[in-house]
Amino acid sequence: MKICRICVMISMCTCVLFILPVSLAISPHMNNFPVSTTSDDAQTAAAKAVAQRLLNIKAALFIIKVNKTISHDNKDTFQVVKDTATGKVNITGSSGVSACWGLHHYLKHYCNCHISWDGDQLLLPEELPDISISVSALDLYRYYQNVVTTSYSFVWWDWNRWQREIDWMALNGINMALAFTGQEAIWERVYLKLNLTQKDIEEHFCGPAFLAWCRMGNIRGWGGPLLSDWHLNSLQLQHNILQSMRDLGILTILPAFAGHVPKAFKRIFPDVNMTRMNTWNEFLDRYCCPYLLEPTEPLFRRVGNMFITELIAEFGTDHFYNCDTFNEMVPQSEDLVYLRNVGAAIFEAISYVDPQAIWLLQGWLFVNEATFWNQNRVQAFVTSVPLGRMIVLDLQSELIPQYGRLDSYFGQPFIWCMLHNFGGTLGLYGAAENINSGIFNARSMNGSTMVGIGLTPEGINQNYVVYDLVLDLTWRTEPVNLTLWFSSYVHRRYGHTTADVDKAWQFLKSGVYNFTGLRRVRGKYIICRRPTLRLKPWYWYNTTELKLAWDGFVSAASELSSSPLFQHDLVDVTRQALQVLGDGLYTQIVRGFQKKNLPFYQENVDLFLQLLEDINEILGTNNQFLLGVWLNSAKRRATYSVERIIYEFNARNQITLWGPLGEIRDYATKQWSGVVSDYYYPRWELFFDFLRLSLITKTPFNQTHFAIRVFETVEEPFTLDNSSYPDAPQGNSVEVARRLHSFWRNSSVWSELVKFMEPSRVNQEPISNNSEIEIKISEEDFEPHVILV
Repeated sequence: MKICRICVMISMCTCVLFILPVSLAISPHMNNFPVSTTSDDAQTAAAKAVAQRLLNIKAALFIIKVNKTISHDNKDTFQVVKDTATGKVNITGSSGVSACWGLHHYLKHYCNCHISWDGDQLLLPEELPDISISVSALDLYRYYQNVVTTSYSFVWWDWNRWQREIDWMALNGINMALAFTGQEAIWERVYLKLNLTQKDIEEHFCGPAFLAWCRMGNIRGWGGPLLSDWHLNSLQLQHNILQSMRDLGILTILPAFAGHVPKAFKRIFPDVNMTRMNTWNEFLDRYCCPYLLEPTEPLFRRVGNMFITELIAEFGTDHFYNCDTFNEMVPQSEDLVYLRNVGAAIFEAISYVDPQAIWLLQGWLFVNEATFWNQNRVQAFVTSVPLGRMIVLDLQSELIPQYGRLDSYFGQPFIWCMLHNFGGTLGLYGAAENINSGIFNARSMNGSTMVGIGLTPEGINQNYVVYDLVLDLTWRTEPVNLTLWFSSYVHRRYGHTTADVDKAWQFLKSGVYNFTGLRRVRGKYIICRRPTLRLKPWYWYNTTELKLAWDGFVSAASELSSSPLFQHDLVDVTRQALQVLGDGLYTQIVRGFQKKNLPFYQENVDLFLQLLEDINEILGTNNQFLLGVWLNSAKRRATYSVERIIYEFNARNQITLWGPLGEIRDYATKQWSGVVSDYYYPRWELFFDFLRLSLITKTPFNQTHFAIRVFETVEEPFTLDNSSYPDAPQGNSVEVARRLHSFWRNSSVWSELVKFMEPSRVNQEPISNNSEIEIKISEEDFEPHVILV
């Protein structure tokens, strides 16, 4: 009960009035950003609809309205007041987003409720707490999405799922978001007007799961063709998305022309200066290397104008446009005048059609190619645009912020962004301490031009706690006490708490959620990677704390098993613990192989394969970890059988080979039931068979031969298969977790392996290659240098 009292104290369930001060004065050139033009009445109706969908009949307890005049310094403001006479709560927001944000703020901090990607906990107290507060945002914007999130997470969504996400955005105060759906239909119109043939266009567009990288000029055609029904459905979906966002006052960001064009442009415009893109991640010519149209060429402006004109005619505009010309590629010249001219040309292609245009630039190029983008070159590029007409997204600010190195982008406004994950991979991970300090440091930095906070993950539906932390800091004036905040989070998420689960989350807070290094964490656990003898476990946390957290979750299951969100987290923590055991078992297997100890080798192989079966079983008990959900949502987007085949292939390939030959293999890996059983398990089983044969026959193990065999018999067949998988959970999460915990945690296995799993041991003692058995090493043994955004 002590923990509950702490949570109540944090929730501040008393009648109190507070107004949060504005952190810094916005420079004059930042005062003219476009704002929503939707009427107060329309935004009121949209906010009420959000409340109705969220709370059903209990929405009647809240009186919601929008009044733009309460805005403080043009920043979102909400007021929440309990009417003691009626017992209802009046919520007034300066926008539809503000009103929804106010509703969620009250539910979260006063009613102990929780809303997340994983599900909701909405048990309201019998009597709504008294309250009288006014809260103003500290920044102009709360931004959402990475340009690849649409491919890694949103690609198969229907309107119902999109509506749920837009509601979630509004409830969390997000007032600026990308809206990229349906743009290929617009590009098709433009390309046809420029005399490209339908065949030219079909060869250029990638399949749905790979469209983000086609848009950025990295690849072409892979996973296609993109059929006409996709265009039609995407256009309608985009209209629904835009209408819903704009009704709530969310500013939508549309795509602009970045200069990447189909190969057919070289045939049609032979005398125009365009550069063939470099091969990206070793994709074959058939799928790589479209052209980059030189931004200073008149044709660049012509194409850009045509696209923006078509786009606005179809969708209207809120005057914000994303454009990333040099994503993971270097400009052809270091000359400052050239870089300045390029930036000016890109902006002119947008602003000629829309004089109010604001260019939103993902700042990943300044991170990924930091050697090229020194201060002088960045300054030349970003100041080629009038101050305040570009907003830079400082990606992965929680680890490698650039705003300090680049002098707050030389006067251009920027948004502090948490990137957090690559490829939408699973695995417990976060940088809570960095987040808790970094946001406030960026805002208070001398000469700061920070105008917002952003969530920019490559994929969603994992590690919700760190996203909730960022969103909770958007209105706070100082860092939180993370110990108390995590306790409060647990209480809200499950509806009530126990000492065991609170202690477990404190272990997670100080361990897996306290990364402070520079390494780009991608969730590449050994069980998820193509087998070799040279894989190396890596941890930034003490695995003993993870083991103790697992203990706490299992102990708390008796009291919290009725909470669906607790069940989700129990599965997630169990998955994490078993994966770590897999890393240790792998180390044992390699040692047994190197020492030619066949019984020891086989004993650990059997345990490893059993572990994979157990991981698959626990994942199968929760619908958030099912391959069938992903595949079936892909197939439902199809109208005809040929589309279903294409879409299922796209869905399978993205999370496994990521390319025809495994060019980015296991980058977007997912620990899902079905993937573990039918992809990871047979890969490892084949690998172990190869090693066993090598031991028995005393012949060298050949990694190259294995690589060929595993591709032909496991990896590629999985992407071409059309077997069905359940999209509903099977089994009881608590019962399965208890059984697996009893076997793995309380047996001698963990104690024997733990010495291999501490960070210092992993980093200082790489696996020895000294062995009487020859080990042939090929390029397949080494992880390629891959960076995707």
